[in-house]
Amino acid sequence: MKGAKSTSKRTDTKLAVNKKAGAVTKGRKASKKSVKDPNKPKRPASAFFVFMEEFRKQFNKENPNNKAVSAVGKAAGAKWKSMSEADKQPYVAKAENRKAEYEKNMKAYNKRQAEGANAADEEGSEKSMSEVNDEDDGDEDGSGEEDDDE
Repeated sequence: MKGAKSTSKRTDTKLAVNKKAGAVTKGRKASKKSVKDPNKPKRPASAFFVFMEEFRKQFNKENPNNKAVSAVGKAAGAKWKSMSEADKQPYVAKAENRKAEYEKNMKAYNKRQAEGANAADEEGSEKSMSEVNDEDDGDEDGSGEEDDDE
């Protein structure tokens, strides 16, 4: 019987509750994630990942039977390490161009976000004013229930 009690305590600590609002795992509280904006520009690829785009195509042509992603990654990593700085330069240049374009897109995105927040505040105040005016219009006909109490 003593063994059963100790086992139940162990299973209780190992139980995990997974909810959409927040997950609790092994006694730790998970932080709430903010919702990702689908319109936000994606971060640019590094020089290695620009190299990987081309290397993947070449590797798949040379090894059509190999479907393992890990094999492609290992082969690309080994080749990238063996390359000289001069060989890596075209990929570094492409990555820098993508980064410059990303920064330009982010500035435009942040500007739209700032304008959108200001526009949303103005629309909200106009909407609330119209709702108040609509309620007043209903009481003007003189048939309100409050007047019948007299």
